[in-house]
Amino acid sequence: MNKQLLYILVGLIAVSCLDNKGNEKHVIFAGEIVNPTSDQIVLFKGENPVDSVKLDSDNRFIFRLDSVSEGLHHFYHNPELQYVYIENGDSLQVRLNTADFDESLVFSGKGEEINNFLLEMFLAREEEEFLVNSIYELEPGIFHQKIDSLRNIKLSLLEQTKAEFEISPKAYDLAKALISYSSNISMEAYPFYHRRRSGESKMHQLPDSFYEYRKDINYNDKDLTYLRPYYNFMKFHLGNLAYTMCKADCGDKIERASRQLHFNEHKLKLIDSLITQKELRDNLFRNVAIDYLLKHDTEQNNQRFIEDFKKLSHNNTHSTEIFTLYEGIINMQPSKSLPDFTLYSYGGEEVKLIDIDHKSPVVFYFWSGTEPGHFRNISKRITELKLEHPDYRFVGINLRTDKAKWKGMIDSNNLDRSDQFWTSNYEQAVQTLIVYNPNKTIVAKNGVIVDAFANIYRSF
Repeated sequence: MNKQLLYILVGLIAVSCLDNKGNEKHVIFAGEIVNPTSDQIVLFKGENPVDSVKLDSDNRFIFRLDSVSEGLHHFYHNPELQYVYIENGDSLQVRLNTADFDESLVFSGKGEEINNFLLEMFLAREEEEFLVNSIYELEPGIFHQKIDSLRNIKLSLLEQTKAEFEISPKAYDLAKALISYSSNISMEAYPFYHRRRSGESKMHQLPDSFYEYRKDINYNDKDLTYLRPYYNFMKFHLGNLAYTMCKADCGDKIERASRQLHFNEHKLKLIDSLITQKELRDNLFRNVAIDYLLKHDTEQNNQRFIEDFKKLSHNNTHSTEIFTLYEGIINMQPSKSLPDFTLYSYGGEEVKLIDIDHKSPVVFYFWSGTEPGHFRNISKRITELKLEHPDYRFVGINLRTDKAKWKGMIDSNNLDRSDQFWTSNYEQAVQTLIVYNPNKTIVAKNGVIVDAFANIYRSF
């Protein structure tokens, strides 16, 4: 079916429930979830929940709001989330199928044009990533031209959409920023990916105009704080600036800087000097902290980093998470006992992590029913490792999956029930067991940690 026709049909079906009755500020956001994975929808503005509603017996929901803080929101249906742009007076309807979340998403009603355009741009970016990855080996001038070409195609579509439909200046600016910062990410990444692809020993010399777009960077645009391309650009950009600064000022330290305290100190100082918008500032400080701490530097360097973090990032919203991670990493060092963490067996019994450990080495690995591709890959890898290491016991710990679905996946894939465990508390598992990498494993023997940060593909 033609996608535009589908928009119209869904809009006609929804007309009766999307009546604002003349209220210029009243907002309605409603929809239908096919194959729901939760019984509720939560609407957020930034990190703050605006409201939550339950699905009805037909898997439909409706938010009725007196007014909103206009701009980018996102709605969360566990475990998925998606953007929705809302302005006062909007009457939006959404329909999606969780089996194909982003691709099945359709907006209709007042406000549909900007939301369907933003969705199209997000999906286009995902599709063009393969293309962009294939051209990093090109010379900088040619690479620049190709990125500009992709950018201009999308900007042209935006202008066409603006000419055909009523789009507010604020919505237009957001869409333009999405396009621009998505393209700029590739430009920031180019020198590093080019060196890797080309095999060159040093960074390629870039034309003076290569980073011309940087003169237009707004480091403190509150409306873009939670726009993923803007945030991702800031991460790449700050890393690039830190590398350039270190290369100019720090001599041979640059070649080993990316995994070390020194380089991350540069990034902390750059965030402190460039970013004043609190939410973006806090989020970027968090990103640097978690990225550094998970690289498992020495305990002394970790302590110094935390001290620097405290000095520069006062009252960070994420301080508790970061300090908890820091303490968790200290507690997961070799020769320390496994943490006191409760899991559930297939039969429903509570089991302590330390009680699963036998005299033979045990490898704890992690999987989720929400990531079928990862589950297939890691199951295949475990089968290989069992043949290569018959003296090891491989134990799966499931995260973020409904218990019934977890059991169904165990049975349908003929997994050994005695080697599969489930946790209902995802956040506690992440913080206690430091599960930030889906390929992470914990190797233990006799209840004592051997390596809490092993990798299922690289460590065996």
